[in-house]
Amino acid sequence: MPTTLESLLTDRISLPQRLETLSSIFRNAKPFRHIVIDNMFPDAVLDRLVDEIPSMTADHWVHENDDHLQKYNLRSAVELGETGFQLTALLHSAAFLYLLSELTGIWQLLPDPYLQGSGYHMIPPGGKFDVHQDRNTAYDTGLSRRLSLIIYLNKNWKPEYGGQFELWNFDGTRQESVVQPLFNRTVIFEIADGNYHGVPRSIACPKGRSRNSFVVYYHTVGVGGATEKPPHTSLYAPSFYGQNKSVLRKIVKDVTPPIALRALKQVIKRKK
Repeated sequence: MPTTLESLLTDRISLPQRLETLSSIFRNAKPFRHIVIDNMFPDAVLDRLVDEIPSMTADHWVHENDDHLQKYNLRSAVELGETGFQLTALLHSAAFLYLLSELTGIWQLLPDPYLQGSGYHMIPPGGKFDVHQDRNTAYDTGLSRRLSLIIYLNKNWKPEYGGQFELWNFDGTRQESVVQPLFNRTVIFEIADGNYHGVPRSIACPKGRSRNSFVVYYHTVGVGGATEKPPHTSLYAPSFYGQNKSVLRKIVKDVTPPIALRALKQVIKRKK
C-alpha cells in the first residue's frame, strides 16, 4: 500500500475530507484562497499549548499598540514550552510542508524557525487588528511570505465576545466572509496583494480573558519565479487609514527593523 501524506501524519492531525477535496475548497474559496478546518489537531495537544502560554510580561511579549492594532505577540520562539516546541516541529516538518503544498499549490515552502511575528498572538479586551494585507517579506531574510496558518485557542468563545476573523474583497472596501475564532479551528490562507483580512471589531470578552491563537508563516524564494518584490509591512484597507497617522510615521515603520523600532519607541517613551 503506497504511503500517503495523510498516513505520514496519522495521530498528529486529522483532516475532515480527502486532501484533493480540501485543495479544491482552498483554491476556489472567496474572496481569496483560504480554508477553515475544525479539529485538525488533537484537543489534548492544544490544551497543553494553552497551559504553556507565558505570563504577560515584557520579557515574553511584544505589545503592539497604535491606531490600527492593539495586540500582544510572543517575543521569541525560545519562549515556547515543550508542547509549543513539538507543535512547531510538526508544522515545520517535511511531511506537513508537502501537505500544505498539495493543499495550496504553493511549492518549495520554507518555515521560519524563529517565529518572527508569529507564535502566540493575544488580543486583550478592547483590542483589534484593522483590515489589512499582511507583510509580504520575512523580517530579515528577504524571503516572500506566502501562507499564514492560524490555530485558535479560545474555549467556550461566544459570538458577542467579538474577535471574528474577517476576510474582505480585493480592494478592501467590503467584508465577504467571517470566521468565528473557536478552539481547535484552523485557518490557512494565502498572503498576497489584495488579500485583505483582520479583526476590526474590538474584543468584548470578559475581564481576565483574551482572544488567543497560535500563528505560523510559510515562505518561498520569490513569488512565481520573480525574486524581487517591493517589501512592505501590513498595508491597511482604505476605509481603515487613520487620519492622524502621518505619512512619515508609516514610512519609518516600513523601513525600520522591528528590534530597532522597539528601541526607538523606548527612547521616545523615556523622553515623555
